[in-house]
Amino acid sequence: MTLQQCVQLLSQQLGSLSDNPAQEARLLLCHLLGCKPGYLYTYPEREITAAEQQQLQPLVQRRLQGEPLAYIFGHWPFYGLELAVALCTLIPRPDTEILVDQALALDLPPQAQVLDLGTGTGAIALALAVNRPHWQLTGVDLNPDAVALAQRNAAALQSRNSRFLQSSWFSALSGQRYDLIVSNPPYIEAADPHLAALSFEPLSALVAAEQGLADLAQIIASAPAYLQPGGWLWLEHGYNQAEQVQQLLSVGGFSQVSSVRDYGGNWRISGGQFLPRDN
Repeated sequence: MTLQQCVQLLSQQLGSLSDNPAQEARLLLCHLLGCKPGYLYTYPEREITAAEQQQLQPLVQRRLQGEPLAYIFGHWPFYGLELAVALCTLIPRPDTEILVDQALALDLPPQAQVLDLGTGTGAIALALAVNRPHWQLTGVDLNPDAVALAQRNAAALQSRNSRFLQSSWFSALSGQRYDLIVSNPPYIEAADPHLAALSFEPLSALVAAEQGLADLAQIIASAPAYLQPGGWLWLEHGYNQAEQVQQLLSVGGFSQVSSVRDYGGNWRISGGQFLPRDN
């Protein structure tokens, strides 16, 4: 069987599971062969060996059972970085890159102190650390396995301006103040039908009480005590939560409250600046 024939066969097998089965087929083959996608186009007539076919089958079966490619591969791209992923964390998603874009666009001090709450793989914190080497990034997560994974990603990227700690939101950060706080917290309602498609990812990183708003509300209420005067808070949220999050920010004392759309045109992140009333 040639590479081209293998891509066609895999595409048929994955057709009912994926919106882009041909792309997934190529990614599976590239993972197996340790090559870039261009290799498949350059050498379409290259024969797949019997040993390679044997190694490919378990990968295909895992995907057919619904396991995301990121977990099968053990790594996934985010904001130009290649990050290790594991079942203890969410898979970094392209829409979360909007949060990184917004953070990088802010006029922060040259050596800004930045906090990433619920850091998971460390994706947001590390994307900021790599792009702003003079900023100091702190990422926290309740799950110690996630903290260890983020630390491993930081080491792989040789990031010296980031650190990762175990903390339930702000619990381990007493007395600290930041120029920017970012977070992609749990925001999905427990009854949301979209959860069925996320069965491999940890529910604790996805689901929040109070129609998905509980963690967002807690972060917004607590953040002023950990922000420098004029500091910013930006949060990822559900496609239908922007109005409620904006209201929580306004009631919480934030100004310049606004939202930004994701790549699909949905309102995906909201934030504001905290200016103490006596300033």
